[in-house]
Amino acid sequence: MKCALCKTGETLPGETTVVLNRGITSVIIKNVPADICDTCGEYYLTDSITEHLLTRAEEAITKGVEVEILRFAA
Repeated sequence: MKCALCKTGETLPGETTVVLNRGITSVIIKNVPADICDTCGEYYLTDSITEHLLTRAEEAITKGVEVEILRFAA
């Protein structure tokens, strides 16, 4: 797929680190499967992976965590 951001790169399957912030909470999730642009590094997540990440972030917010670092696990 052509990258929507830079318009020149092609996306390839890989893994990335996603950082989600809300208020005082930061959630860092490593090894997230994504399609990553070979030119600019922009990443694209599937809907199911996005939903999974948002659920994990909401759990951290509910617990009152300031910083949480996780490894992706489906």
